[in-house]
Amino acid sequence: MHEERPPFPPCIIESAVLKVRGAEDAWNTCDPHKVSLAYTEDSQWRNRAEFVTGREAIVGFLTRKWARELEFRLIKELWSAHENRIAVRFAYEWHDDSGNWFRSYGNENWEFASNGLMRRRYASINDLPIKEQERKYRWDRGGPRPVDHPGLSDLGL
Repeated sequence: MHEERPPFPPCIIESAVLKVRGAEDAWNTCDPHKVSLAYTEDSQWRNRAEFVTGREAIVGFLTRKWARELEFRLIKELWSAHENRIAVRFAYEWHDDSGNWFRSYGNENWEFASNGLMRRRYASINDLPIKEQERKYRWDRGGPRPVDHPGLSDLGL
């Protein structure tokens, strides 16, 4: 089976924006199997201090993540794009099993294979405790961010 995920490199601004929004929408489903299909079979990740290689490990990582980070909602924004690489900044909100809310801020560097699948993902993330009333992401969980919902820059994040 030949896998492809358009748009394909080289990344131009328009195609990079599509990649970023597609990733945001997929991650907001909190479906590890669906998300893993955007990555090559041997994709390499660094997420915080954890190193993950391959789709099976990605599914395991995301399963653990979303069991711990409850009510997860994410916004991504394109930072830069060149050839087969995209830089993204993001922020997501979630709470732990004790009801403590957080906004996690970070940056990702992505590298794509010629078939449009991501072969490398390096993420740096910091968590900020917030109060429930400080949340900015209030759309229905498990679905994409509504088209009329502000992005990171519009929210001042």
